[in-house]
Amino acid sequence: MKLLLAPKTTEGRYLSVVFILFLLLAAMTFIVWKHPDMAGLEGDSQQQNYWLIGGCCITGCIFIMLVMLLWTARSAGKKEFEALLDVTRGDDNKRKDESENISVSPAVVMCARIRDHLRTRIGIHWRRKVRLLLVTGDEAAIEQLVPGLRQQHWLEGNRTVLIYGGSLASEPDREKYIALRKLRRGRPLDGIVRVMPSSLTLTPQISESDLRGLEKISELLGYAAPVWLWKLCDSEWPQADRAVQAVGVSFPLRATEEDVARQLAQMLPTLREQGMHQIAADTRHDFLLRLGQQLIDGEIAQWRRQLAPWLTASRQRLALRGLMFSLPEPRTVDPYQETDTSPAGQPHLLTLPVTWQGIVDDCRRLRGHHVGMAWERGLACGLLAILGLWAAGLLLSFALNYSHIASVAGKARDLMAHPSVSDYQLTALHALRNEAGRLVHDGQKGAPWYRRFGLDHHQQLLNAVLPWYGVANHRLIRDPANAALQQALSALVNSAPNSDQRARLAKPGYDQLKAWLMMARPDKADGAFFALTMKTVQPTRMGISTGLWQSLAPDLWAFYLSLLPERPEWKIIPDAQRVSQSRQVLLQQLGRRNAESTLYENMLKSVRRNFADVSLEDMTSGTDARRLFTTDEVVPGMFTRQAWEGGIQQAIDKAASSRREEIDWVLSDSRKTVSTDLSPEALKARLTRRYFTDFAGSWLNFLNSLRLNPATNIADVTDQLTLISDVRQSPLIALMNTLAWQGQAGQQREGLSDSLIKSAKDLVGGKDKPVIDQSAAGPQGASG
Repeated sequence: MKLLLAPKTTEGRYLSVVFILFLLLAAMTFIVWKHPDMAGLEGDSQQQNYWLIGGCCITGCIFIMLVMLLWTARSAGKKEFEALLDVTRGDDNKRKDESENISVSPAVVMCARIRDHLRTRIGIHWRRKVRLLLVTGDEAAIEQLVPGLRQQHWLEGNRTVLIYGGSLASEPDREKYIALRKLRRGRPLDGIVRVMPSSLTLTPQISESDLRGLEKISELLGYAAPVWLWKLCDSEWPQADRAVQAVGVSFPLRATEEDVARQLAQMLPTLREQGMHQIAADTRHDFLLRLGQQLIDGEIAQWRRQLAPWLTASRQRLALRGLMFSLPEPRTVDPYQETDTSPAGQPHLLTLPVTWQGIVDDCRRLRGHHVGMAWERGLACGLLAILGLWAAGLLLSFALNYSHIASVAGKARDLMAHPSVSDYQLTALHALRNEAGRLVHDGQKGAPWYRRFGLDHHQQLLNAVLPWYGVANHRLIRDPANAALQQALSALVNSAPNSDQRARLAKPGYDQLKAWLMMARPDKADGAFFALTMKTVQPTRMGISTGLWQSLAPDLWAFYLSLLPERPEWKIIPDAQRVSQSRQVLLQQLGRRNAESTLYENMLKSVRRNFADVSLEDMTSGTDARRLFTTDEVVPGMFTRQAWEGGIQQAIDKAASSRREEIDWVLSDSRKTVSTDLSPEALKARLTRRYFTDFAGSWLNFLNSLRLNPATNIADVTDQLTLISDVRQSPLIALMNTLAWQGQAGQQREGLSDSLIKSAKDLVGGKDKPVIDQSAAGPQGASG
């Protein structure tokens, strides 16, 4: 169904786009004002006020721009038209810049007059009520068909405008067709009529020339209008008083030569019937009978052959719509006289003959097609495509969001309808957890594109479903976890001091206390740690099958802890006395020597496999140590400088950091300080001291195991002394170098700035310096 008020001009399109934008903004502002929930806003909130103020300001600006654009366009059009009339009316008193020679194309003048004439006679909506036809062909033939058209350039009558197009063999007037294109942009022409005199026979050369001319016109117009061929017939006597009618045939789209022959043959009975009636009234009115006889005598085959090039072009670029026949119109005006005999004030008046009725009626049913892609059409197509995609996206988003909301609501109802502890309840809770998790992910990463288009309500849906989820989660997950952790910590507290049971329970006791405190402190929540701890604390649940519990519970525990920072009302209030007792027991266990020894042994085990033991040959590489010393002992690889710098030092720092984290919030609070012996710094110092004690003991055992090879004669003594004194081959020197390098493990080194300051002080002070600097005295612990 065609839109009755569809804009046909560029001005109309611009105004329509701005007006549609204004309506959309006004509708959005109204929604923000009256229905903020539809826009994802909370009523009476600051955010709604900001959006409402912004929407009103933008809508007001668009409305002002719309009014100004309409007024500016109307004013500019009026001024341009009045200036054009001043130039073309031949007024001797017109004002003209003497320094400029203003020249206006006759084609622009013609189109301006047509537009003014049609607006006056028909109104501002003349573009969809008027048919514009371009008449082309030989000048004499056009004058015979439409007398006065060549002289006046255009004629109008019965809401039909005939425009003179001239010969198709000549180069088309570019300015003329560009002006026609601007006259009515959507459909510059309703049709093109090619008039042929009676003496003309359509040869392939003439058809090719006409087709090229029509293609050029279509390119200039950006529109290929339907084409009619009009054949003027001759008569040996005048038939001016004959009853005229439209005589011709119309062709279907992509017609073939068989269609031409069939249409012409179907016209013969009508020609005979009407021709017999006319000749019965007046024997001179033989036009119809003569035309029918000519078609029978071979003109059907002739037309079929002559129109073959036109039919080929019709399939590709141009649409050949029909073939018309008529006698020349009686002349009422001499085309070559200078005096205009038209009625006063109406030089472009046309009394449209009945012979044109067939083409005029056909124009209402058939339209041409655009050539190329004008920017206006491209913009319109792009906007329509965007609107279509947006409409499809709205429908898709509505269906998906409605289905999602209904699904979540159904799962929440199923979970709350049967409050019990069963496999069904746990499965329903996990299904609702998946929906809530998906909504949380959409809030962080954005919803999928097919659920957006202004209809996504994931945040509102999440806010609505979490309270229901919390009720079921507390009943099935949080409260049982709280009870299980309290029970485990009670067993730790009630165990006998210094017993094996307390030592055994203290190992997981710290993790259990930490998990319990996480439930009370949302800022410390760690879902992965909590789930891992709860696997050992609560491996089964009464009323739920073990396999289902072990597969679904960890995910539910982790999800509960992940939501706790955003839902602090879900936290628990732990028993302060139980927390204090648990901390006291765990601190006592941390302070026990065997606990620290276990930590030390585990630290050594973690690096032992990474460093090989050091033998005498390794310490005296490049020399023959067995000629001087013998030993079966080796230094463990974990007590070397490489082990200290490559693992031990980092392990001690990690242990101290872990102790600091434990004491920071799990085993202490801001109201109670921890003993100095349990501080991270004290633990680091003790572990470092113990390590270097074992470090020194390992090297001392190795050195004490060295035995000098005995010399039985003076020659052996000489060889040993020679070997010892050889700087490059001496095993003793190599061993001492190795011991010196290994002994620097853990030694604090002076920075470059400290060394420079110390040197400057020595130079200025001028005091005697000791030969050996005593500031570095063996292993002194890890550097700070």
